[in-house]
Amino acid sequence: MKHIRNFCIIAHIDHGKSTLADRLLQTTNTISEREMMDQVLDDMDLEREKGITIKSHAIQINYSHKDGQHYVLNLIDTPGHVDFSYEVSRALAACEGALLLVDAAQGIQAQTISNLYLALENDLEIIPVINKIDMDGAMIEEVKDQIIDLIGCKPEEILLASGRTGLGVPEILEAIVQRIPPPQGDPEAPLQALVFDSVFNSFRGIIVYYRIMNGTLRKGDKIKFVSTDIEYGADEVGILKLNMQEQKQVGCGDVGYLITGIKNAKEVKVGDTIIHAQFPVEGIKGFEDVKPMVFAGIFPVITDDFEELRDCMDKLQLNDASLTFELETSQALGFGFRCGFLGLLHMEIIQERLEREFNQTVITTVPNVSFVAYDTKGTRIQVNNPTEMPDPTAMERIEEPFIRAQIITKPEYIGNIMTLCLGKRGILINQSYLTQTRVELIFEMPLTEIVFDFYDKLKSQTRGYASFDYHPIGYRDSDIVKMDILLNSEKVDALSALIHRSRAQDFGRKLCEKLKELLPRQQFQIAIQAAIGAKIVARENISALRKDVTAKCYGGDISRKRKLLEKQKEGKKRMRQIGSVEVPQEAFLAVLKLDD
Repeated sequence: MKHIRNFCIIAHIDHGKSTLADRLLQTTNTISEREMMDQVLDDMDLEREKGITIKSHAIQINYSHKDGQHYVLNLIDTPGHVDFSYEVSRALAACEGALLLVDAAQGIQAQTISNLYLALENDLEIIPVINKIDMDGAMIEEVKDQIIDLIGCKPEEILLASGRTGLGVPEILEAIVQRIPPPQGDPEAPLQALVFDSVFNSFRGIIVYYRIMNGTLRKGDKIKFVSTDIEYGADEVGILKLNMQEQKQVGCGDVGYLITGIKNAKEVKVGDTIIHAQFPVEGIKGFEDVKPMVFAGIFPVITDDFEELRDCMDKLQLNDASLTFELETSQALGFGFRCGFLGLLHMEIIQERLEREFNQTVITTVPNVSFVAYDTKGTRIQVNNPTEMPDPTAMERIEEPFIRAQIITKPEYIGNIMTLCLGKRGILINQSYLTQTRVELIFEMPLTEIVFDFYDKLKSQTRGYASFDYHPIGYRDSDIVKMDILLNSEKVDALSALIHRSRAQDFGRKLCEKLKELLPRQQFQIAIQAAIGAKIVARENISALRKDVTAKCYGGDISRKRKLLEKQKEGKKRMRQIGSVEVPQEAFLAVLKLDD
């Protein structure tokens, strides 16, 4: 065990984690030149296209130290985007140390700090590394000062590296062996293994990734999961190289995989503990449950595909434990799921993965956050979507979730950020200069305001130089109303939204204008209305497609033409009463892009 090191790489998005992981694998000859490609651990098409890491990936590296000793390094590469911080927290639970990566050109950014605090909470050994030192804009000394201010280390403890050229990689490997403690645990004790990830394979069933805290796991052992208490046989165990490598046993302190032939996704939970069936021990504590920030409905385009979509959601949840969902029905869309996501990017990725990996075309409703309403009797009601909103006459007050937002930027963009945040009902709490060229702004803001497009706007207002991180700080009283969209006086529940009263009229008007562009014209006039309760706050009309019924009347008396027009008018009136308006999928997505 003293020759095992478990570590992960944490950083803000785009600071070069995956590239550095490539160099570590290349330097130690873990993968051959033939297998080598950029971002080798990002095996999802989506990750390659967007250039971001979505899943944390584990791989075992064999490292020969210069003193002739062989070490086993288990590396977990983590995502950097704020929406995937749950992945990071799971990776940290399986490690003893972390490489804290900071881009030499960009310095410390918000997610760097947030991931660092996560690592410190888990008592991890931190190795600070300044990456991309070969770039023209590298500010090595300034970034060193920032790191020293942040974690209080000595200047000589900070390593300099370039993931692109491989500069400084041998020193990083040396530091991992010297500074990160070996795993603690008792190989002779009963088995305790922490499940930190799982994936569904259509041939082998569910593959579980775990880190052994105590004991040893051998092929053929009878094991069970603490939370479900069902017994299984360990059909195959092994370690994670670029591909899975079968072993006779996986020892204490190591990271590996397990195949038991489980087919039911509900039986495996991330954060669960694997134990021997004949030696029952307690589960490992300290795994926090995920807190979804954004809620949206996901519905199959064809209602009959609901059961198939349910299977796909179960399989996807195995691979992404931060996705939560429950059943929901909608008058407009039929049966579907109410899903909780960690943010809008997370929601977009889930939708893409359903389409690519499972061939499911889905409709996503307007995302919203969950509110808390209190009725006149003082009962607390959780409101996750507009249909759950209680009747205003029976409601005493409603509270919305607030967050504490941390924005790090250059001083010249302070004005733009202030305008943006105060326009989103934000309250400035603190402003402090980290260095002469970096300023930190702390705001308290309603979560509702940042759900849609706040992150994109922040990036465009600051030319990409602002970094953003947030955490929830509880609920506060607010004037939230339910806004309904009516098509021909009929409510479309999938387009309803919960919104602050001051925003409702403006939002309603924009939405009606957008729907007017997107809804196809019919043979009858369609009225699009936005309403709060019985009060209409905005309206647009889509005029009817007209058929020229008077074309055949050339010349002659005007009364003939009038008779035909009256007849047409009657027909349109009747059509309007029985006609239904089809809402295309673009209309549901349009709500997200109202400002474009």
